[in-house]
Amino acid sequence: EKSATASQSNEDELFWLVASAENSSEHPLGRAIVDSYKAKLNSIKADSVKAEQSFQSPTGTEPVRPLVKSEQFELLPGRGIKAFVDGRMVVAGNAELMQEEGIRGFVSNVAAAYEKEGCTIVHVGVNGVASGFVVLADQVREASHGTVSGIAKLGIVPVLLTGDHRQAAHHIASLVGVEEVHAECLPEDKLSAIEKFEAKGQHTCMVGDGINDAPALKRAYVGVAMGGVGSDIAVDAADIALVRDNIDALPHMLALSKRMMTTIKVNMTFSLALNFVAIILAMLGILNPVVGALVHNAGSVLVICNSALL
Repeated sequence: EKSATASQSNEDELFWLVASAENSSEHPLGRAIVDSYKAKLNSIKADSVKAEQSFQSPTGTEPVRPLVKSEQFELLPGRGIKAFVDGRMVVAGNAELMQEEGIRGFVSNVAAAYEKEGCTIVHVGVNGVASGFVVLADQVREASHGTVSGIAKLGIVPVLLTGDHRQAAHHIASLVGVEEVHAECLPEDKLSAIEKFEAKGQHTCMVGDGINDAPALKRAYVGVAMGGVGSDIAVDAADIALVRDNIDALPHMLALSKRMMTTIKVNMTFSLALNFVAIILAMLGILNPVVGALVHNAGSVLVICNSALL
């Protein structure tokens, strides 16, 4: 029992250190860790209140501490974060970061079982020693598969660019129906992938939410950022921000943009053709100024009506 209590205490301490360090990060994975810790903290507070109201002693482990502000926070794009929390140096990120920082006792396949299940692993080192890891499982939205299939029906090829582990990336891609996957991407890898597509003459629409996506969002023909959960840098770099973070609207947005371009081309062709014919008729004396003015305004009304069909 003592061993189990000590293990739980160490686990809570590690969770607190990582969440406090990630509290300064805008990366979605970091926010997920912070939100998870806050949810646990609120749950314990609620249990304590219920226990006091029923005149019972609160049960469970030691109270979860509130998050503290980290010092010397450093975000390492495509790797993770480093920060001092409570006087301890906390390094949290992928296996490459652990190796680059020379974290003692780190074993790259320590979380292999979770990685096979498609989970994302955030390894943690405290004061230069491997202390544990945080497992994050991506929650695939129910509408994601329909969204991807809707995009594919428009003749657009969906591609997954992610910094997640290869197994996790392919697992999620198989669930939503994406065939082309680029995993373990650094910001420059995502940017390079976009540049390759553009070099082939293929216009790209990049959808992202994190700092690592910002260069690719800026380089893409059209960049779409998540306005609510996305970082400020990603929103600034994008052309479009989804206020409700609802990716279900992507097929509609893409279909509407195609329809809009078709409408613009039809309007331009009709207007130019009408004006060209009117000028020829006016030169031949068939069209007088009054009728010419009426034809011109009638053409404008038809263009507006056609646009209103959108």
